[in-house]
Amino acid sequence: MANGNLRDMTPGDLERVLEWRNHPDVRRYMYTRHEIGLREHRAWFARSTQDPSKRLMVFDVGDMPTGFVSLASCSQGRIADWGFYLSPDAPRGSGRELGQAALDCAFLEMELHKVCGQALAFNEKSIRFHKRLGFVQEGLLRDQHFDGCGFHSVVCFGMLRQEWQPELGAIN
Repeated sequence: MANGNLRDMTPGDLERVLEWRNHPDVRRYMYTRHEIGLREHRAWFARSTQDPSKRLMVFDVGDMPTGFVSLASCSQGRIADWGFYLSPDAPRGSGRELGQAALDCAFLEMELHKVCGQALAFNEKSIRFHKRLGFVQEGLLRDQHFDGCGFHSVVCFGMLRQEWQPELGAIN
């Protein structure tokens, strides 16, 4: 697969990113699982793009938008939480490339010290994904999230800058 690249999200990406986010295969792994309307999505985008601690990006493979990445700096400085999802019809291998590009951006461009991630414990695919990228499981928050029907544990991950190895993108 051709290498992808990250770029800042623009207003022109709003409807496509919303479509991905609302897809049942994506939405079921989110903390907020309701179907988001365009008005709510636009308000989120407006708030987020005015917040200097947040960076919203779209991952393109060639000239085809394929995924979304968010990096949000924490108050501690040089530490950020990341979030991501792919288009439900993204080509196989896109996730690995999205992760590589996001971590390159975080550690090389933004010069972060640490990237943190979370996955609902039933999201085994995301847990495996974090581990394959080199994240370390730092904790388990038992019954941390209530989705309206039941409680779910949250798996916490972290990667330090010195643990990031860009050349690992060629394996696994």
